Amino acid sequence: MTTVAFIGLGAMGSRMAMNLHEAGHKLRVFNRDRAKTKPFAAKGIAVCDSPADAARGADAVVTMVADDAATEAVTLGADGTLAGAAQGTLFIDSTTATPSMARKLASACRERGCEFLDAPVSGSLAQAEGRELVFMVGGDEAAFARGEPVMKAMGRMAKRAGPSGAGATIKLVNNMLSGTLTAAIAEAAAVAEAAGVDRAPAQEILNEGATGSRLLKGKLLKIFKRDFAPQFQLELMDKDLRYFLSLAQELDRPAPIASLVRSQYQAARRASFGKLDACAVFLQATGEKPAG
Repeated sequence: MTTVAFIGLGAMGSRMAMNLHEAGHKLRVFNRDRAKTKPFAAKGIAVCDSPADAARGADAVVTMVADDAATEAVTLGADGTLAGAAQGTLFIDSTTATPSMARKLASACRERGCEFLDAPVSGSLAQAEGRELVFMVGGDEAAFARGEPVMKAMGRMAKRAGPSGAGATIKLVNNMLSGTLTAAIAEAAAVAEAAGVDRAPAQEILNEGATGSRLLKGKLLKIFKRDFAPQFQLELMDKDLRYFLSLAQELDRPAPIASLVRSQYQAARRASFGKLDACAVFLQATGEKPAG
């Protein structure tokens, strides 16, 4: 049994942490909003007062927070996990962060005699619930071998993509593709509906076409049903596209498609659709208002 500190019990993190518990790992958890720790406390899981407190005595620390600023704060802050961790602790950051932040955290961990993996995930709530996440990992091979059992308790696959920053890079590429396809689905749905095409056969036909995929099947149905309950929040997709564009600029690579798509999500976020599912970019395209 491994003692794992888990930081960040949002929609994804809470499911990942509970799967660690159910797999037999001993958990110590922290979340800024204490209300989200209640299901864990009810199971006798240690709820800690700070990230540093959670990391004390842990073999591994898993973080699943919103962005660069949050992961830096909970790791490197005065009461961050690194302040409480012993030498040899393995850090696994599943936040969708920039590669530069991953490398910064890896360097800080090495200076303290700890190991670090940037290990963001592919999948949304259903995959987190069902232990079907895919971990995209950056870090050295020895750290990956040590962390793989922890990740496998939360997902179906963990794949090392290269040194520190590689996992974060692949995740941004993945989300650029996901965000672009979601925006394209929204645009296609808007045109199909305006043309008077029946939704059910349109859904079935498109799912059987060349672009048929899990994303098309799920997002097109949500749009047709006007179900914008978040599986992955639009504001997070906007952030990930912004990070992707920053990376492309660092690498001096053109990204005209991502630039256009990001402008659509940015406009949708500024129109107060940020807390809805990413497919609510459809609302920005059509001018509709969400129900309720």
